[in-house]
Amino acid sequence: MVVEPPDRRGLRRITIHGKSVGSAWSLRELRKVLGRLGYPDDLDLDDRSRVHWRGGDSNCWPDDRGWRRHLVIGLMIVGLLGSIGLHFVIGWADALGALTFAQRLVGVLFLLAGVVQAAALPAVVDHWGRRQVRLSGALVLLGVLMALATTTLLLFLWLQEREFIRAVVVFLALWLWSLWALHVLVHEKVWRGIPHPRRFAAGVTVTATLTAVSLGYSILYQPIAAPLHFVLRADFGKPQADADSPYIHVPLKLYAKNAGGIPVYLVVDDYTVTGYMTEFARDGLGMEEWKTDEGDIEWSADAQAFARGLVPEIIASGQFQGPGSTLDIGEEFKMERVITLPKDTRFETLDAVLSFTFLRQDRGKLDDEIYADLSWVEADGGRCAPDDCGEYVIYHSRVRYNTNLINVTRKPRYVVAFWSPTEVTEGFVTSVNLTGREKSPSIEEMYGELDDGETRREAERYGLGWVSVNSEVSVKGLLKQAEQP
Repeated sequence: MVVEPPDRRGLRRITIHGKSVGSAWSLRELRKVLGRLGYPDDLDLDDRSRVHWRGGDSNCWPDDRGWRRHLVIGLMIVGLLGSIGLHFVIGWADALGALTFAQRLVGVLFLLAGVVQAAALPAVVDHWGRRQVRLSGALVLLGVLMALATTTLLLFLWLQEREFIRAVVVFLALWLWSLWALHVLVHEKVWRGIPHPRRFAAGVTVTATLTAVSLGYSILYQPIAAPLHFVLRADFGKPQADADSPYIHVPLKLYAKNAGGIPVYLVVDDYTVTGYMTEFARDGLGMEEWKTDEGDIEWSADAQAFARGLVPEIIASGQFQGPGSTLDIGEEFKMERVITLPKDTRFETLDAVLSFTFLRQDRGKLDDEIYADLSWVEADGGRCAPDDCGEYVIYHSRVRYNTNLINVTRKPRYVVAFWSPTEVTEGFVTSVNLTGREKSPSIEEMYGELDDGETRREAERYGLGWVSVNSEVSVKGLLKQAEQP
């Protein structure tokens, strides 16, 4: 039997008749190895005719500091487990639910990285143990490099917003752990066990490059490449009247089609019919009424030289499909409503407006459940008084970015839309969460909580846009058509 000299860790290899039978860190472990082979416990290990000691006799057992090895093993396993969980949390959602192929590919790559790190767990025990597998150190190095790359990317994305989230503590802890683990592995020069170190380095570089390109494509290129185009129509049909009836029925035909290359969510989709009352301005000075008494410009007002006092009044309003509904590529939707008008109406014109506030599905994804709160209905804790806050419906839902890397590095975002038949409807994306509040905020309170810079930035990030179409007709013309047989 030959007992080889201690290696750098104090481990001595044991061979019998030229065949390796194990290794030991102490005399006690050596006897355990021999006991498993059937040798007696009282075998004289100092008998030079039977045992040949190289690099020191039976008393030469350098302190292997077993507690330190076990501590390193424990820290390596804990760090790898945390990184595995992080990769699966990020990759699972993208691999199964991302809209584009590139985004799903990024999710699959993250899952594969988690699998590789899972394979590195037993390699940790082997590398700081008996080292029976030659590539165990290289496999641990690969897992640590993946953890370092991922946490660096996550911290970089987090620094773009610098919002305090609990997850950033995890990112920072894993990033520091990966630096420590890389230092330990470099100090031990684990690449010496790799058969072809250049090929190994090339493979790691190619994988990192493909991941970076796929991530950049999914976040930057794809949302910009596909065009947005909608076909909207709001047309008045031929009115119907009865000689014995004091009113007429005016059909309103609404139509919408997604003729672009991106499916969308409809955050706000409503129609409004407004009647305008005017007075004839014989002097032709109606154009002067585009300014208020304070001198401020009324951008929403209209001005005509021979029409004075264009007073608008909403006479009909409603929703098209409803907040949270979708309009896929090529999908179209039609609706017809009947507007009732008295024959002796003072309105000169009718204006129908169909408007959408939409969210691009290639940039964001709404939760399946859309919450709707009614400002005039009392709940636990009460509601804001309608006299103070107005009567409206408030819709809100969680919105998630289509790349889960962004979701885990930022505070949750929500889509919020107010709807009232007597006011202008709008929607926005914000970090203000309305779920679980005891009372609905007023529109003024809501705007007080919003950050204008944030809402503009979020609108651009999630592709929140607005499109509308309007149609105007003469009321006298409608009455004339109604009188015709």
